Amino acid sequence: MKFTSITRKIIMSLLGLFLVVFLTVHLGVNLLLLSSDPDLFNTASHFMATNPVIQVMQYVLALGFILHIVFGIILWLQNNAARPKGYVKNNAGANSSLESRTMIYTGALILLFLIIHMRNFFVVIKFGEVPPGGDYVLVTELFGIWYYTMLYVVAFILLGLHLNHGFQSAFQSVGLNNKTWTPVWKIIGTFYSVIIAGGFSLIALYHFFV
Repeated sequence: MKFTSITRKIIMSLLGLFLVVFLTVHLGVNLLLLSSDPDLFNTASHFMATNPVIQVMQYVLALGFILHIVFGIILWLQNNAARPKGYVKNNAGANSSLESRTMIYTGALILLFLIIHMRNFFVVIKFGEVPPGGDYVLVTELFGIWYYTMLYVVAFILLGLHLNHGFQSAFQSVGLNNKTWTPVWKIIGTFYSVIIAGGFSLIALYHFFV
């Protein structure tokens, strides 16, 4: 099936907004790690791992990630091919933000982190042996390792930059942009990206220092 450039952008945007919902839910569950009662996080984690609806949705989520990456690469290649020679060298910052120019690179680094993250958490929880104390101990012990915590925080800062542009761009691509709404999406996008990057980083740093 052939997609036009506009269709690809719309699909990419809708997939991005779908992933935004996932990140919001994921942060909500992870904030339970700040509680003094480990059972809260363990109970929530067990529910997420056994609920049949969520089990089906994890495959939908995985497909969403893959398609988001594929369409992102295709659009990046198309945009590069469409630019005249010397554009990147001479006009890279003329009409675009740093976030928009580095989307492909932040996306690639986030994907690399996601692979490491899945190996350390998802694979262990699904197929490995969770330590005594449950998922809470599995997560917090990793946050006790300085280089993993540093990697985790850097990855979510990059995700924040990626989201800051992606959130605004998604609404623009689906046609919800005008003089009234564009500034609103920018403010909401910036606020959301700070909450996501700051929230996940706070959890990791809290357990590293505590």
